[in-house]
Amino acid sequence: MIRRYTREAMGKLWEPENRFQKWLDVEIAVCEAWAELGAIPLDALKVIKSRASFDLQRIDEIEEVVKHDVIAFLSSVAEKTGPESRFIHKGLTSSDIVDTAQSMLMKEAAGIIIKDIKNLMAVLKEQAFKYKDTVCIGRSHGVHAEPMTFGLKYTLWYEEAKRNLKRMENARKTISVGKLSGAVGTFSNIPVEIEEKVCGKLGLKPEPVATQVVQRDRHAEYLTVLAIIGASVEKIAVEIRHLQRTEVLEVEEPFAEGQKGSSAMPHKRNPIGCENLSGLARLLRANAMAALENVALWHERDISHSSVERVIIPDSTMLLDYMLNRLTGILSGLHVYPEKMKENMGRSFGLYNSQKVLIRLTEKGMTREDAYAIVQDNAMKSWAEKKEFRGLLLKDRAAKKYLTSGDIDDIFDLKHYFSNIDYIYQRVFGRDR
Repeated sequence: MIRRYTREAMGKLWEPENRFQKWLDVEIAVCEAWAELGAIPLDALKVIKSRASFDLQRIDEIEEVVKHDVIAFLSSVAEKTGPESRFIHKGLTSSDIVDTAQSMLMKEAAGIIIKDIKNLMAVLKEQAFKYKDTVCIGRSHGVHAEPMTFGLKYTLWYEEAKRNLKRMENARKTISVGKLSGAVGTFSNIPVEIEEKVCGKLGLKPEPVATQVVQRDRHAEYLTVLAIIGASVEKIAVEIRHLQRTEVLEVEEPFAEGQKGSSAMPHKRNPIGCENLSGLARLLRANAMAALENVALWHERDISHSSVERVIIPDSTMLLDYMLNRLTGILSGLHVYPEKMKENMGRSFGLYNSQKVLIRLTEKGMTREDAYAIVQDNAMKSWAEKKEFRGLLLKDRAAKKYLTSGDIDDIFDLKHYFSNIDYIYQRVFGRDR
């Protein structure tokens, strides 16, 4: 199922062939930089660029013996390249290649996720305006609070998506660094010019100061941003899950022709997509925690981070790509039931006007304490006797001393709740709609 919603580009990005190709791209770029400095013959560089390649099966065979993936890769490349391969990997350590190539992959993955966020934002904006005037009840603690519009929910999510877009763009910038400074980052066997030239060619910036590796706070920031975006996806998913409950039923996920909701109960239409998204968000958070654990390495480097990253970085980027695409699909086809929203508003007998009644009584001269008591007494009676709050107020002698029937009609007019919707929309979307 994940493949169905994951962009093909993201899946191919993390395939072994592409990963090794990035390693080779870095190695060749280093050879070009050496040649520019006169340290590699131009004829040798020409051979390297034309013949250097690798064989996945051969890399596996060699690694089985040497127990080192970079050495296995270099050996396979050497077999393809011939004697000129002696110039490949000149002055480098394994992490120079692995970390620089990984930054390239993470930068590219970030670009895919950024496009996903923008696609989601387009749907959120469209739905925000479609349901701008669709009245629904707002809830706090799961309990009726005051009226709002359904479009405001989308507007809220859109504004959060804007922040996530900025976070992802910043994370891409943070991870877009290369490192070609040798065994402990001191450039002991390679000129500093090599790093500058290679990073420039590869669209990266040099890590200002490194050990044997690019520092893992960068990766932790990246994975944490993925987790935050995942939490935003979950936030929307949880809202839809609640609104699809039978007792609420204000929205439903798309339900395809022929789809079945339960093996036992044919009537079921379950919010399985949003439930999937809620679960996957937990994986992103767990992976972010693992990335934070990777920040502290022994001295100038140990290998404890390596095995972790082979899992969490590809998995997290592919998971979030899937999550954003699936959520976009759910929101695009979401079934929305405005009449059910109106029906649900009536379940609280107009009690959502309690604050407006309280304020009007104080404006008319009553103390806040007395006003609160009158409003609460009538509210509790409304709940207990299932009677309209407005009708009880019209019969309350203490309230009628301060409020006319016209005052109460005005208080219960819904238009007061929506007078600033345009203002909120303008703050979020500007004047482009």
